[in-house]
Amino acid sequence: MNALTNRIAFQGDFGANSDMACRDMFPTMEPLPCPTFEDAFQALENGDADLAMIPIENTIAGRVADIHHLLPESRLHIIGEYFMPIRFQLMVLPGVTREEIRTVHSHIHALGQCRKIIRSNGWKAVVAGDTAGSAKMVAEKGDRTMAALAPRLAADLYGLEILAENVEDRDDNVTRFVVLSRDEKWVQRNNADEVLVTTFVFNVRNIPAALYKAMGGFATNGINMTKLESYQLGGKFVATQFYADIEGHPDDAPVRRALEELRFFSEKVRVLGTYKGHPMRGALQKG
Repeated sequence: MNALTNRIAFQGDFGANSDMACRDMFPTMEPLPCPTFEDAFQALENGDADLAMIPIENTIAGRVADIHHLLPESRLHIIGEYFMPIRFQLMVLPGVTREEIRTVHSHIHALGQCRKIIRSNGWKAVVAGDTAGSAKMVAEKGDRTMAALAPRLAADLYGLEILAENVEDRDDNVTRFVVLSRDEKWVQRNNADEVLVTTFVFNVRNIPAALYKAMGGFATNGINMTKLESYQLGGKFVATQFYADIEGHPDDAPVRRALEELRFFSEKVRVLGTYKGHPMRGALQKG
């Protein structure tokens, strides 16, 4: 059994959005930066961290594709979710003017979420490993033609100056994070009105209309399915694996019946976790 470290792993450098999510949701834990998502998963699996904070989707950029492949293959479990409004600041070396900028560096999702300011100024977008890492690079390079798109915390950490605030294309920019643990900890239902989320992956059997039949139980039992995505496995152009989020607990009678029907038409079903829905979940679904 691994000794507790009081650390929570995330992908990126200090000052990244994932770092901020860690500090917001677990203020007493020590954030542990990791170069890649694989490293963050490994840190948790190896016992170098107790939890991991992983972005899984964004309202503008869509899903974080790597996670949907890494998570089902891992031995980790989802125990919570966190919704964070995303705000990007354009940051430069102290004293640099807008006219000096030639390149803007950030994570590919951040660049995609700030297209307007980049295009309107004719700057070249350069993909970096993460947002805070790009700010760190600008500080270390000392090149006055370079700017970074990163959270405000990164400017404070790396001694940069914010040239323009909140430059994201839309103000409804929100990233959903999931909290991972080595241990399976399904939350228990306290009352009928609370929103609980169950995430699972499954592979349907190779029979006609298998997906339609597998999904039928959720419709007939009145289960709200908030996400259903397909993934290709083994290099084949066939959607063999599906990832789904539903509202409800596996112990709820309607969910239990729906999962039984799903298993009948599937080769494999794995519940990744059951956890409390974040307060922002309902507001975002209402649009």
